Amino acid sequence: MGDNRLTVIPTDPYWRPGRDAADRAAAVLCGMLPDDDARRGLDATWHDSVEVVPCGADLEEISCPRCGAEPTPGWWGQAVTERYDTGFSTLRVTVPCCGAVTSLNDLVYDWPMGFARFRIEVLIRTGPG
Repeated sequence: MGDNRLTVIPTDPYWRPGRDAADRAAAVLCGMLPDDDARRGLDATWHDSVEVVPCGADLEEISCPRCGAEPTPGWWGQAVTERYDTGFSTLRVTVPCCGAVTSLNDLVYDWPMGFARFRIEVLIRTGPG
């Protein structure tokens, strides 16, 4: 078995907490972890700009929040690349399925993922080590 990461991100991709608030959130999460080994895997990260916060190989499907359809193949990757090239100054997109204007962050991801300038992660060891 491999290791997993539990990642917590704000609902607003552009928001970042102050250091004191992030430290308090990390302390609360730390108190929920079972042991010192788990606590060593806790990390709070700030980014200067919005970053993709992927779910890794667990992503099975992306769908439209309005009509539920999956975007055409390649559309999501192209949309992310275009916004990456501008530093994710906007996440607004028009989905090809129904023409709705939404955010890349508001698409429905099966495994959850998103976009953020801040994250708290915990490494969860599931294998030997």
